[in-house]
Amino acid sequence: MCGLAGVFNLNQKPVTTQLLKQMGKAIAHRGPDGNGTFLSDNIGFVHQRLAILDTSDKGAQPMSSKDDRYVLVFNGCIYNFLELRQELRAKGHTFHSNTDTEVIVEGISAFGIGYLERLNGMFAIACWDKLESKLYLSRDRFGIKPLYYWFNGKTLVFASEIKAILKHPDYQLGVDSGAINEYFTFQNLFTYRTLFKGVTMLPPANTVAMDMNSQVVKHRSWWDYNFTEPDESMSFDDAKLETERLMEQAVARQMIADVPVGSYLSGGMDSGTITAIASKYVPRISTFTCGFDMSEVTGVEANYDERRDAELMANAFKTEHFEQVMNAGDLRWSLPKLVYHLEDLRVGMSYPNYYISRLASKFVKVCLQGTGGDELFGGYPWRYYRIFDSLSQQNFFDQYYEFWQRLVPDEQKSELFQPAVLSQMDLSQPRTVFERVFTFNDKLEYDRPEAHIQNSLYFEAKTFLSGLFLVGDKLAMASGLEERFPFMDNDLVNFAQKIPVKYKLGNLSQEIQRIDENASMKGRYRSFDDGKKILREAMKDYIPSKIIERRKQGFSAPDESWYRGENANYVRELLLNKKDTISAEFIQPQYIEKIVKEHTEKHINHRLLIWSLMNFEWWCRIFLKGESDPNGF
Repeated sequence: MCGLAGVFNLNQKPVTTQLLKQMGKAIAHRGPDGNGTFLSDNIGFVHQRLAILDTSDKGAQPMSSKDDRYVLVFNGCIYNFLELRQELRAKGHTFHSNTDTEVIVEGISAFGIGYLERLNGMFAIACWDKLESKLYLSRDRFGIKPLYYWFNGKTLVFASEIKAILKHPDYQLGVDSGAINEYFTFQNLFTYRTLFKGVTMLPPANTVAMDMNSQVVKHRSWWDYNFTEPDESMSFDDAKLETERLMEQAVARQMIADVPVGSYLSGGMDSGTITAIASKYVPRISTFTCGFDMSEVTGVEANYDERRDAELMANAFKTEHFEQVMNAGDLRWSLPKLVYHLEDLRVGMSYPNYYISRLASKFVKVCLQGTGGDELFGGYPWRYYRIFDSLSQQNFFDQYYEFWQRLVPDEQKSELFQPAVLSQMDLSQPRTVFERVFTFNDKLEYDRPEAHIQNSLYFEAKTFLSGLFLVGDKLAMASGLEERFPFMDNDLVNFAQKIPVKYKLGNLSQEIQRIDENASMKGRYRSFDDGKKILREAMKDYIPSKIIERRKQGFSAPDESWYRGENANYVRELLLNKKDTISAEFIQPQYIEKIVKEHTEKHINHRLLIWSLMNFEWWCRIFLKGESDPNGF
């Protein structure tokens, strides 16, 4: 886990050491244990190291292959590197360190850049081929590790975080109006653009090759999710046993480290499963929970504090347990820091993530995360019902798009955006990019409920899960912490995609009948109360039955209540101050006033939109105006 950046000038202009140092300094929080550079005329790399495997200087980057053909910088962790190293040794390769980095660069030397497709882990990689004068950029199959780039036709600048790209003197800061449109539709971006004009994220499971001699740029997409070919001959018991085996294997693989490893522990099944298995390998493993002051919280949010269930599991697994208790006032202190580190605004109220990773970093350097279990095993059943009765592809798109407009529906965009911003937008763009996620995959079908579920799993893995990984990476690395995701083990993902829908969500025909019979019932989306049936069965001997039977609940602060209570003044101060609100250049103040008033006075829950408006305001202050946090980032 580290940070990387680099510059490649196709016009032969030399790269300077000073520029590389400035770029490295911008992402130094990602790698506080060391830094290094590679510079050769018109190409240069900089690397900030967080030492996890072989913490000696032998693991320093950039790293060259033994034949001196390839130079590589790498961010991430490869969990099958020991098996790959053994294979390379059999072919005559020798190793100087005990790092996964050396295995990658020697593997490329032996097999070519396609070797990256054999890696089981998370990675963002830049590799320079001295012999052929080619630069390769690549990301892991799930997109866990970020990699951004900006290319103006003659200069390519890339980095783990956008703030390093902003250091290049040729980049002119601008705002991508299309990205703003996407964000305020989905609270996410389904394309790979960013709010920074011209800065793009490399898609997951993609490798880009840039040839200095021919100046040809080639993209290769080498993997994609596939939920469309389930093994219907698989028995439930076989599926359960194999899920259990692969879950054990995944956690064991991701325990590899030469530094302390801990685990997040919420009140849910996913983190509980991971902690239960990890505790077998590390007695008294450190676990971390974030709870909330619920003294002024009412309604459904009163159940958001998961500390009691986490304590139940911590006692069962005999962990060394730590808790962070948040109150409403923590938002004001953390929000500018969070936006500075996140920079590429994405899903959800994520300041609890910032605090819990900050807590964990005081005790461990690696922390296991439960993200991915819901997307693989069907953990959002209340979302899937919405497209059960789809009769065609177009009907499916209509119903699902209506749901995924999480913030502002298209018909309200003229109220939301300033006229000058609207004139730069294509208001049909969000619908177009939404549909493109599906139409990119020609294996998807739209003729039966099981297919609709498979399509939903594919969509959420490609979009929502991708956003969660981005938030997780940026906010953990803000504290120099490596997060790992055992559910995203290659073998476990491959198998989970083949498990029939009926083992994840039960008998769909019965559930559809229940929905039809109760069509007028308020809250009918709760017809499916317990997704992930196969995972619950596989893990029932690992974690307490109370947790197994617990209804799915997201990790979120009780902001609906807090925005009406203690944080109401902060919301108004940040968003309704006509003199100081920078985002008013893009967002109409009248619309913000309407939303805040509806939330506070009419009890219409606009917590997602208010959160996103506050994030965007701080984004404008930090990146457009250059405002600093008085407490430091």
